[in-house]
Amino acid sequence: MSSSTGTKYAVRSLARHTRRSILSVAGIGLGCGVCLLLVSFVRGEGEMMMRAAARSGTGHLRVVPGEWVKTREADLRLEDGPRFVQKLRGRAGFEAVAPHARTDGLLGFGTRTAGVQMVGVDPQVEPALNRLVREVTRGRYLKPGERGAVVVGKAIADRLDVAVDDDLMVTVSGQGGEMRSAMLRIVGLVSTGSRDLDAGLCHVSLAELAEITGYAPVAEITILLADPERLQEMHRSLEKELPDRLAVVTWAELVPELAQGVKIDETWTNLMVGLVVAMVFLGIASAQLAAALERRREFAVLAALGMPRWRLAGVLVVEGLFLGLTGAAAALALSLPFAWLLAWQGIDFTELYGGADLAVSNVLLDPIIYGDFGWWLVPLGLGLALTATVLSSLYPSWYAVRTDPADALRVEQ
Repeated sequence: MSSSTGTKYAVRSLARHTRRSILSVAGIGLGCGVCLLLVSFVRGEGEMMMRAAARSGTGHLRVVPGEWVKTREADLRLEDGPRFVQKLRGRAGFEAVAPHARTDGLLGFGTRTAGVQMVGVDPQVEPALNRLVREVTRGRYLKPGERGAVVVGKAIADRLDVAVDDDLMVTVSGQGGEMRSAMLRIVGLVSTGSRDLDAGLCHVSLAELAEITGYAPVAEITILLADPERLQEMHRSLEKELPDRLAVVTWAELVPELAQGVKIDETWTNLMVGLVVAMVFLGIASAQLAAALERRREFAVLAALGMPRWRLAGVLVVEGLFLGLTGAAAALALSLPFAWLLAWQGIDFTELYGGADLAVSNVLLDPIIYGDFGWWLVPLGLGLALTATVLSSLYPSWYAVRTDPADALRVEQ
């Protein structure tokens, strides 16, 4: 029997049991379709987490002093920081490059105080990197070259009972452990929608922070990538270019809580996909084995006529391939419209959280999660369906190959 004849025989065998074939295809389509939607949602969630972290001031990548990776001390500074900033701003693939410096400080107004982490920023670049300060609720954001000015979160203003144009006393621990103070005027109040974020937002210019603390102006360089999918490539490339005394860390290292949450969701999704594929595998294996048992006499006649055992097994594998391809088409037909809807409209979790702040580690999360939609769904759907069906055909094929023609032909009908 030629390969084309074997293929025709496999198709005819599937057509003879139309109801069983339709149910098998439906099971494959439904199971694999659910898997595609799960993967689409979790990939979209991961992209949302990364986007939220990167655009809340964390960035995709950050250049820091080498010691910072172990100590995370706020008083560490980059040697020749401004020079590295200019060098990185001329590099292709970077959407924004923003220098920062941080220090713990105490804000005071009358008898009221509030502890904050003051962040020195470049006012010209920061709004492009940090969506939290793009829209100032009251007043305005810092201006390039402006001195003696500060922008704080609304929660800080409420605690200190201050407003725009009020003066704050700022006290920090400067270079050498010396306590230093300065008067800064509030030029803007920011309300992010999260009280936790508002309670920690305090921005001054880099030059201002350097003057108050006595340290060099640049402690870190935050980078926003134009194409986040090139994150690992850009990370490796930047590590090779920069001196050994500097380190490059990713958003996942800066916000491990979010990154760990994404990994947990991906693990559970892979487990669910594996379970669904296993159920599809068992269902198709059961149907294929039943078909093999029903056709013992056919296989015995074919074997008696000289059909090689490997080709006999190939008939069942071909049947599995046809079921897999048809099931994959059904899975894509069922899941692609819902995946597209998930990617464009998303799922709003606002009511689920009851209006609670969606903020983790100074990152403002979006309440609407959009799925990931693309051509990658097609090979994934084909891969899941074909893997389940082809593997499920192996045992029935082995059983058919081991069938003894003489014994099968003696079976009474």
